[in-house]
Amino acid sequence: MTVKKIALEEHFMAPDFVDYWSSTFVNISPDLSGKALGALSDFGARRLDDMDANGIEFAVLGLAGPGVQIERDTALAVKRARQVNDFLVEKIALQPKRYGGLAHLAMQDPEAAASELERCVRQLGFSGAMINGATNGVYLDDPRYEIFWERAAALDAPVYIHPNNPADHPAMFEGHSELWGPVWSWGVETATHALRLVFAGVFERHPNATLVLGHMGEAIPFQLWRLDSRWEIANRKGRTLAKPPSAYIRGNIMVTTSGVCSDEPLQCAISALGADRVMFSADYPFERTVEASHFIEAAAISDDVRQQICWDNAKRVLNLKI
Repeated sequence: MTVKKIALEEHFMAPDFVDYWSSTFVNISPDLSGKALGALSDFGARRLDDMDANGIEFAVLGLAGPGVQIERDTALAVKRARQVNDFLVEKIALQPKRYGGLAHLAMQDPEAAASELERCVRQLGFSGAMINGATNGVYLDDPRYEIFWERAAALDAPVYIHPNNPADHPAMFEGHSELWGPVWSWGVETATHALRLVFAGVFERHPNATLVLGHMGEAIPFQLWRLDSRWEIANRKGRTLAKPPSAYIRGNIMVTTSGVCSDEPLQCAISALGADRVMFSADYPFERTVEASHFIEAAAISDDVRQQICWDNAKRVLNLKI
């Protein structure tokens, strides 16, 4: 039986942003580079037919990264982020019962990013933001982003950290191009980004902030006990937290099933975080929607939990009026 679903790591592309996106082609086989562009650029029958065939009633769209986050000209990044958000809201207006949006932000300017997030939520009706990793090597735990986290928390707007290449190329990947990108390095990079936020006390200072991680939490749910245990003996250099790290992960981080169609990590995420912290996503068009859909429909979970994961949690966290 097909289960009604909301999906929220679903990507699109705007015409003027293809060059930014092409910077990620190094991560995949040259034979596949650019082949997703047609699906990314479609907001009509192709995308809707795929959704209909797999029980996806509503898709929350985010720009396929890295977008303006690799732009060196800050003023241009701010301008183009606003442009692509306006582009997306025009597309949503054509199918308002099927599409929602996540803001694209120029994190080079934290105050401008906070203001654009507020515009996107209050005026355009977006549900939050999708941020593609670090911005020119600066992570979201940097003190300059306090204004952004204050605004995101006040707006009740979740922040989805999507993987991207780090600013440097660590020696551990040297000579192993297969590990660079979605096979391994993206997960390491994104999990580390999230943990930087936890250990920097971002969620202690902003308890109402919500972070979303794809790919079943980038393996973080598997490591909660060890994170708490090793935090006790870590060289903290003055860092303190009022609660164990796992408390902030459980309280402030949501995860999606995007790109992971396997029962074991699903069971781990539910057990470690709670069924109310897991949301369905397909990662269209980079993963096969039919595989993601069949996986969650056949997963060894109760129908009540399936309903939470496929619909209730996303509706609540994204403040969707659907």
